[in-house]
Amino acid sequence: MRSLTSYDSKFTVVGVTLIVVLALFLLICPSKSCAADLELLVPGQLSAATEGTYPPYSMADAKGDIYGLEVSVIKEISRRIGLKYEPVRMKWESILIGLLAGQYDMSSATMSITAERQQKVTYGDAWLESGSRLVVRNDSPIRTKGDFKGKTVGVLVASTWVPLAEALGAREVKYYKSDSDAIQDVINKNVDGVIEDAITISYAIKESKLPLRVLDEYLDRDQRGMAFKKGKPNLVKAYNKALADMIADGTYAKIATEIVGFDPHPKDPIRSILE
Repeated sequence: MRSLTSYDSKFTVVGVTLIVVLALFLLICPSKSCAADLELLVPGQLSAATEGTYPPYSMADAKGDIYGLEVSVIKEISRRIGLKYEPVRMKWESILIGLLAGQYDMSSATMSITAERQQKVTYGDAWLESGSRLVVRNDSPIRTKGDFKGKTVGVLVASTWVPLAEALGAREVKYYKSDSDAIQDVINKNVDGVIEDAITISYAIKESKLPLRVLDEYLDRDQRGMAFKKGKPNLVKAYNKALADMIADGTYAKIATEIVGFDPHPKDPIRSILE
């Protein structure tokens, strides 16, 4: 038998190394849902629409850098998938329009999952549960939603809260393009109250010491999801796996608790509908 030469040894080592690398690749990426096949606009980059004006989910600092609960979650998901996170600031009412037009890979904006919206986009598994509540000034005589009959109430345009506002029997419903404008109008006594996300308004009142209070009763409860244009199953699956891993290893709870004081992940989340 011919003895193993130096050349043969090197060839064998290279061959074994390639086999090991291939095996590791298959373990890490067993299907076509790897970063190279995630239906991205720019390979290696995850562009995500966000408002940047919706604390504590998405805010901008003095330099214009985006931060908040939503941003921290999608940043960590991007890191786990192996992608560079690229935020795209959009106004709320334009987010789904831009998503459907293919302007970015997804929307990370904190958006309620509804049957109507599910007809247009694909949601990742729900990542947060909250609800809507009425907000009034500290000196307001309003104590319950029934007290809004004959009053004025504000609501975010194109939100799932619009029917709730219109059902209050208020004298007037005012529609706003941003939560900050709506809240400021309550403070300035231009409206008697507004409907807001429970987590958002509680955070705002505490952090900014606003002269406002939140009524005890919820108008509704819902789950929030990050949205994708239909036809991106690999990206949605990669997102869902990263989110599930974050929840399982405690990273999600740690991020959320540091920002809002508790873990708002739904116990029975709405799952993605993949076609």
